[in-house]
Amino acid sequence: MKKFSVIILLVLIATGIFFWKVDSDINSPVDKTDDAQVSFQIKKGTPPKEITENLEEEGLIPSSFSLYLYIKYEGLGKSIIAGRFLLDKTMTPKEIVEIISDPASSEFIITIQEGLTIKDIDEKLVELQLTEPNDFVTAVKNFDGWEYYSFLDEEALSELEIPLEGYLYPDTYFLDPVDFQSDDLIYLTLDNFEQKTEELLPEIKNHTTHEIITMASIIENEVFGAEDRKLVSGILWKRLASGWTLGADATLLYITDDREIDSEDLELDSPYNTRKNLGLPPGPISNPSVESIEAAMYPTENDYWFYLTTLDIGEVIYANSNEEHNVNKAKHL
Repeated sequence: MKKFSVIILLVLIATGIFFWKVDSDINSPVDKTDDAQVSFQIKKGTPPKEITENLEEEGLIPSSFSLYLYIKYEGLGKSIIAGRFLLDKTMTPKEIVEIISDPASSEFIITIQEGLTIKDIDEKLVELQLTEPNDFVTAVKNFDGWEYYSFLDEEALSELEIPLEGYLYPDTYFLDPVDFQSDDLIYLTLDNFEQKTEELLPEIKNHTTHEIITMASIIENEVFGAEDRKLVSGILWKRLASGWTLGADATLLYITDDREIDSEDLELDSPYNTRKNLGLPPGPISNPSVESIEAAMYPTENDYWFYLTTLDIGEVIYANSNEEHNVNKAKHL
């Protein structure tokens, strides 16, 4: 009985020390004097255990184990939200949990990849539960800030179904989930476009800005890599100058609901069907990167007329003649 009592006592002491340590960890800041702000991001779907580990790696909490235990015991995991938060080492882990559970303290993260369309961006905002379907598309259609952006051709863009396609610069943006309006993201992306291209666009020669951005959007969706983009740019501009059709599948994919091309699509009487109609499509088919804009402005002259991208590793195969191109298609596609 004595030994048993000693064991029980030791267990109680150990348990007490354990809970004291956990309580101390979650109520004590890492450094009461270091109030330098740290931008901490939580991606949608990140589990609490990974969040606490990331907080410890950033030096914002003393123990990921103690904080995870607290979150799990108090059932706080579901209240933590995705976004970007400004934290510092003077905050206790308890305070940090309160902040990362408060929508008013969060900025949602949206990444617009190169080559996405405005409809794609609309879908991303819906996934983040920031908007209802088509809210963003509608806001773009109702855009009235033309006078603030000299690079926008209001006359040409107003004729398009979705006016600002091509000019919402692809990047990562931080959004306020509490007061978010679609116009907020529209102006953020346009401001970013202006900043990224302010030294580049004045160098455009022989084409309008609208034509360059339209070509850049096609190149963005046709091939990858700086070298291939400039080579394909050379081919596409050469086709236009020689009275050929552009023949770019990406322009037709822009108007197909399933993002695939079949025999019926090839017969569509649409200005976006550049296999059938001469010239550039009426406007951009995606939002291109500055690299694709540069490729459109500075094409690499070459002797090729045809190209394809292999299905396995995305290698671009070039050809000088249609016969050679057909051989490449049979071999690689």
